[in-house]
Order: sequence, then structure tokens, then C-alpha cells
Amino acid sequence: MANFEVITQSTVNVVITSSISSFAVEKRYPKNISIGELKGKLELVTGASARSMILEVYDREKEFVCALTNDNTLLGSFPIDDGMRIHVNDSQLKKGEFEDVSKVAKFELSQEDYSKRSDSVKAFLERNRLGKYNEEEVKKKAEEQEAKETEEEKISNSLQVNQRCEVTVPGQACRRGAIKFIGKTNFKSGWWIGIHYDEPVGKNDGSVEGTRYFTCPMRYGAFVKPAHVNMGDFPELFDEEMDEM
Repeated sequence: MANFEVITQSTVNVVITSSISSFAVEKRYPKNISIGELKGKLELVTGASARSMILEVYDREKEFVCALTNDNTLLGSFPIDDGMRIHVNDSQLKKGEFEDVSKVAKFELSQEDYSKRSDSVKAFLERNRLGKYNEEEVKKKAEEQEAKETEEEKISNSLQVNQRCEVTVPGQACRRGAIKFIGKTNFKSGWWIGIHYDEPVGKNDGSVEGTRYFTCPMRYGAFVKPAHVNMGDFPELFDEEMDEM
């Protein structure tokens, strides 16, 4: 009589759920570990106690298959296949006990104590004179920003509301429209020019983050920096002209 050898995979992929948490995780375990060893691993996954947990196996259709009893029995001795679920029951713990972060003690450090630490991000920045702790760099950036805004204000003062204009933003097609707003905004620092485009190539209707600066149809409005706006007697671009650009 011929001899037959049945070979099965050495591991099994299962979904782990528990009676004390709402989440599920997928894990792979070797079939040659004992149920006792498996409980030790599941203790780390679920937070349940290995001494009090009861393990139940369910198939893909959520039908009960078996209970994993006898800590000395190997996992592979039970009819468990890939995709099945091992549910961990622990009556000694309440559901959600480890998910309530309000019970976790928070570590708080006063600003005074934080300033005294030598291993903090603040201490590192101070030692290396980086960011706001580099007075020369901070002063330089402030001067550059002031000069930039002065130049923007100068250009802005040369523009007029309701005048035709052409907008040339680097990396974008040339666009035409009318100037509808000149000034500073709440959404970003510096000077901005609000444009009512001739075509729906904008990003808004003249309002940004709940503040209205001018009114136009949706997607006909945009805000650009003064340096990109050239005021003049620019007629509207017809489709034929747009195709040639």
C-alpha cells in the first residue's frame, strides 16, 4: 500500500478581536506553538490576561468553529485556517478600559522647568543659534520682509480699482481681467491685488476664508501679488487669441 504524507502550511493568518476593545488586528502565528504560548502573545495584542482569557474561533461567515482549550495543545491541532477570527474573552476586564485616554496620567512640565532643561529642542536651538534664537538672522529676515512690503505698497499705489489689467504669474498662462481690490488681507501678510478675470480661471468669488474683498462669479476671482499685475488698456481675450498664446 502506498504511503501518503499530508503537508500543510506551517503558519496561519487570523484576525484577533477581544471583549475589551473595539479594534481588530490581523496576525500570523506558527501552528506549532501551544495555546499557552498563544495566550501570552495575545496578552500583548489585546491587553487581556493570559490567565483569565478564553479563546474562541469563528470562520469567515462568523460561525463558531471551536474553543482553543488546553494550554499544552498545539494551535495546529485545531481546525483553524487563514482568514478565521480568534476572539479573546476576558470577563475580568471591561470593554474600552484600555481605550479611555482620560484615565492616563499626563506628564506636564511648566514653561520655567522646560527652559531649564538642557536636552530640549529650545536648548538645542539656543546653543546653535538657530531660528528665532539667531538675532542677526531674525533681524535680516525682518528687514527683507519690510523692504518687500515697501516695494509691494509702491506698486500697489500705482494701480487703480476697476482698471483693466494683465496678470503674468510665473508658470501660468497670461490672464486678463479687472482690478477689484488693492490692499492687505486677513488670509496672508503683505499686499494683494484682487482680480476679476474675464474667464473662469480663478480660485474664488472675491472672498477668502469667510471675508469678502470684492464680488464676482465663482472661479472668476483671484488674489495675486502686485508685481504680477500690469495695468493698462487690455481688451478681453477671444478664444482665437487664447489658442494662439
